[in-house]
This record gives sequence, C-alpha cells and structure tokens, in this order.
Amino acid sequence: MALTFRLAANAAPARRAAVCASRAFSTDPAFIPSQEFGPPTGIGQLNPPPRLMLGPGPSNAHPRVYTAMATPMVGHMDAHFIHLMEEAKELLRYAWQTKNVFTVPVSGTGSAAWEAAHANLTEYGDVTLCAVNGYFGERAVDMSSRYTNNVARIDRPWGEVFTIDELKAAFAKYKPQIFWIAHAETSTGARQPLEGVADLCREYDCIFLTDTVTSIGGVPLFIDKWGVDAAYAGGQKALGIPPGMAPLTMGERALEKMSRRKEPVKNWYLDMNMIRKYMLAEPGSTAPRSYHHTAPISMLYAFREGLKVLSEEGLENAWKRHRETGELFWEGLKEIGLEPHVDYQYRLPTLTTVKIPEGVDGKAVVKHCLDNYNIEIAGGLGQLAGVVWRIGFMGYNSKKENVLTLCAAFKSALKEQGKLKM
Repeated sequence: MALTFRLAANAAPARRAAVCASRAFSTDPAFIPSQEFGPPTGIGQLNPPPRLMLGPGPSNAHPRVYTAMATPMVGHMDAHFIHLMEEAKELLRYAWQTKNVFTVPVSGTGSAAWEAAHANLTEYGDVTLCAVNGYFGERAVDMSSRYTNNVARIDRPWGEVFTIDELKAAFAKYKPQIFWIAHAETSTGARQPLEGVADLCREYDCIFLTDTVTSIGGVPLFIDKWGVDAAYAGGQKALGIPPGMAPLTMGERALEKMSRRKEPVKNWYLDMNMIRKYMLAEPGSTAPRSYHHTAPISMLYAFREGLKVLSEEGLENAWKRHRETGELFWEGLKEIGLEPHVDYQYRLPTLTTVKIPEGVDGKAVVKHCLDNYNIEIAGGLGQLAGVVWRIGFMGYNSKKENVLTLCAAFKSALKEQGKLKM
C-alpha cells in the first residue's frame, strides 16, 4: 500500500522536500538520501611530528614494527593469523621466562590486561591485598574494589619498596586470596624484589599477581622461577610496541581459581574463560577455535614483530643494554646537578624519576624539551606531581645517543631558568 501524508499548504518548500525525501527513503530501500551536512573542513593528511618519546611510555617503536603494521591484513580467524598468534605467544613466553600455556596478547592496552587479571581471578567476597608504594598501587586498590568488597592494603612511601617481613605481617593480618604488587612501579621508577613472595602466597593459598608493565624486556624477570601465578604488562615500553595489545599470563594455580568461579566473570569482553576457546587449541582437540571478538590484526603483527626483535637481540643483551643506558643517564644527571628520586639499589634502568630542584619550573622544562628538542618527557603522578620528572629509555629508545641528547636538553632548559649547576 502506498504511503500517503499531507503537509500544510504554507510549509516551507525545503521542509516539504525534506519530509518527502525521508518518507521516500522509508519506503524505497534503493533510495539514497542527501546527506544532512558536509564533511569537516581544515583536516589535512595525517602528519604527526617526529617526537623522541623519552617519557614513561609509549616509547618509539622499532622500524620493523612500523613496517609490520603496514602489511596487508588477513582475517582474525584465518589460519595464517592463528599461526602468527601462536608465534607471538611463544615469543611472549620467552620474554617473561615462563612455560605457562595461557600466555596471551589481550586486545587493549596494558590496563585491559590488568583488569582482565582482576576480573577473572577475583570473586565478590575475596580478600585482595594490594601493596601500595605509588600511583599504580592506588589504581590496583580502585580496580580491585570493582570486583570484591574486601580490599586491604599495605603502604610504603612512594619510591620505596617492601621488605618480605612487612609482607609477612600483612599476610598474617589480612589472610588474602589475591596479592597484588608492582614489580616495576611506573609512577616512581622503583623495582620491587619478588624473591620469597611466592612462598608466602602458597603458605596462605593466595594468588600472586604482579605488574610487569615497565620491566618486561628491560629488566631481569622470571615468572616461573619466582613462582608468579599471574602477570600482565604493556607493549609500549621496553618491548617497543605501540599500545593496543597487552601481555597476560596465568599459571596453573591462577587457572584453577578461575575455573572454580561460582559466578560468571563480571566483564564480558575480558572473560578469559571465553577467550581461552579462541586463543588456545586444547591438546588433542579437533574442535575449531571459537569466535569471541575481532582481534586487532595489525596490532598483532606489531606485537609479534616487536617480540621477534627482542628474541633476536636476546634477553640478556637487552637487559644489559637497558642497564648501561640507565647508568649513563644517572651519571649525566650528576654532571648537571640533578638526582634520581629512587635509591640506586632499587632503581629501574628503564624508567627514572628525577627530582625537580627547588625553584625550578618543572612544567617549563617539559615544554622546553618538546619545543626545542622535539623530546617528550613527563611529570610525576599523584603525590609526585610537581616533584619529579619521569624519564624512560626503553626498548628501541634505550641508546647512548638519546641519553646525550636529553642531557643537553636538560642543560639548556635549566640554563634558561638560571638554575644550571655545573
């Protein structure tokens, strides 16, 4: 039946035409209506500035990683893509020094892998204990509280680390089911020793979960040897991969806890029980992998290639390179009257927090480095905002020439403010 309608005789011609067009579109599937407004103007071809990214991340990627991202896509269920994903998982196991079968790239940034760990391992009522000695410890408390009503914390000043005796006292007090601690606190540049933590967790039948975002690929890290049950990371730091896929690993104890859940995971997208059916081929099974979501194909290419570059260099060489770069930077800071915030024994070579001297405008220094040297650095977070700068020499950027360039930028910035001490 034809659609009929009437408009007032005095209706504006444009209004009458618009209504007629909309009504015609609603009855004729082949009708193409006119757009309501044109495309935005003043937007040119993509042309970002060539920054040297020496902040806390992301860092500049290896040229091979950029090339990988530009290669043609295949489907996310394509056999070739599945093969590349398996290669990426094996390379990731090497980077983490683990044999965990469930070692996967999560579609999202490091925060997605972090949330996946909490969401899958935590049930309402579980006691989660968080070791807070920086901004990301505070975030762990916040994230944990979304999944359980029983979050405890132990605190240290930002930039310091926990002793095993402090942890023992906290375990005895709270008797947690899940324990979170940062191996590398990205907000402070502190490296937390993890030896002995696994024994404590097993004594209390507790899952040992750790943040390795700023340590993987740049600092000695042994998931299996140290008895870590679950860990996550980000690709955009020492792995030299653009943000977009994030490492996650779970050992047998973590997987067993996940399988005992009484209720579904409170996050559909990050439900690892579902994603396991896509990411893992069960031994002896001929069942096809199950579709869960469309994986970011080009990001998987980058992820795999960045890990391949690391494997070619070798972990020991990568750890040594990051250490030497860090030591060179710390010596350079001494020469221009600056000092790190974290004690030498626990200082990350991948990321250094530098104390902002009294009377120095820290934000002006950040701006000076960007405007005059095209270098990106960052200020502090939380309690350390306005107190420190955060400097990262990670992955492809962990080079002597980058240290010398940044030290020259610091000299120039401090001289501009009349604060250079040499």
